[in-house]
Amino acid sequence: MKDLQASIEEHIEAISQFTATPGKGTTRLTYSQEDLQARNYLKEKMKEYGLQVREDGLGNIFGKLEGTLEDSPSVLIGSHFDSVPNGGSYDGPAGVVAALEVAALFRKNGLKPKYPLEVIAMIEEEGSRFGGGLMGSRGITGLLSEEDFFNLKDKDGISTAQAMAKIGLDSSLPKKRDPKTMKAFLELHIEQGPILEEKQIPIGIVEAIVGLTQLEVTVEGQAGHAGTTPMDRRSDALVTAAKIIAQIPEMAIEEGEGTVMTTGRLNVFPNGANVIPDKVVFTVDLRSGKEEHVQNVLKKVYSLIESYSGNGIQTKTEQLLYIQPKGMNPDIISLFKQKSSELGIQSCSINSGAGHDAMVLSDFTDVGMLFIPSKNGLSHCPEEWSDSRDLANAVQILFETAKKLTEAE
Repeated sequence: MKDLQASIEEHIEAISQFTATPGKGTTRLTYSQEDLQARNYLKEKMKEYGLQVREDGLGNIFGKLEGTLEDSPSVLIGSHFDSVPNGGSYDGPAGVVAALEVAALFRKNGLKPKYPLEVIAMIEEEGSRFGGGLMGSRGITGLLSEEDFFNLKDKDGISTAQAMAKIGLDSSLPKKRDPKTMKAFLELHIEQGPILEEKQIPIGIVEAIVGLTQLEVTVEGQAGHAGTTPMDRRSDALVTAAKIIAQIPEMAIEEGEGTVMTTGRLNVFPNGANVIPDKVVFTVDLRSGKEEHVQNVLKKVYSLIESYSGNGIQTKTEQLLYIQPKGMNPDIISLFKQKSSELGIQSCSINSGAGHDAMVLSDFTDVGMLFIPSKNGLSHCPEEWSDSRDLANAVQILFETAKKLTEAE
């Protein structure tokens, strides 16, 4: 157990060094130099653990331990390795590290599975560079089309293909994966909330993941001089956007039952101190455990935004992402509970308020997900931290579950 903890800590520490903001948290955007550094580290470790390594046309990394059954589907295990700006060291990488350690245990125990085991490290789950999020899993499943992928650009106008080429990735490689090649997908993630820590329970077995919708709202007005344009003659895009944004939290509160909404990104153009803004682009993130709440609030948001069109102001709303609430596979949930009990590791059922690649893949294969506690419930910040003992417990459960899934018919 101590050796496993030490190995986990070593991986987490190594990957955390690949950041564009040293001393100010982890900033590792997709297809950046930091992505390349983390990518090379993960590929090296996969090879070290006896896995066959490949990358797809999205830049997702796969490390495969072949099975004895010819042309059989793989049990995939992993998570993502990108980050939000100034985030932490555990959101995403903890799941990739856990997958690596499961592969290491297969090797250490001389196991040759019937069904292949694949460690997967996915790109752009956070959506911090190209927007929308869950890009690696959406590309694998075909929910993000080849055309839409190539049309994506970052805030500097750099396309996905250009960014991939800059770090030596080949965007012409196949992206979509045949669901028949996937037997199951297992993901370990930090909770990003306070429940497990408060209950003092080391493992959360996820039963469902909330629905997730992201909108991009554009408000356009007319630029003008800050000193010479009378107040009653202005079409100020920022003032209009601020009025809209100020009403959004109340909609979530009124809907209730855990519905949450966030405006997380706002860009102002031309962004001059003495210029009336002529364009504002901002995001709205909407989440709820029930489809009806998502639909209710969406209608209200669209109506609110549309009501501000006129008098020199134009509004446009684009849906970047829409994923329904998803339940995890009941057989894998039962298997997780069984293995936790056999190992003497306390666990409880939990729902996820955050979106994960698991929710995308759940429509295409059997999916199971584990949570470990987050210190003080914090995530998406430099203070994000989880105990390596909890990670080691999760690895043991994942290993026993993966052994069963790679053997069972």
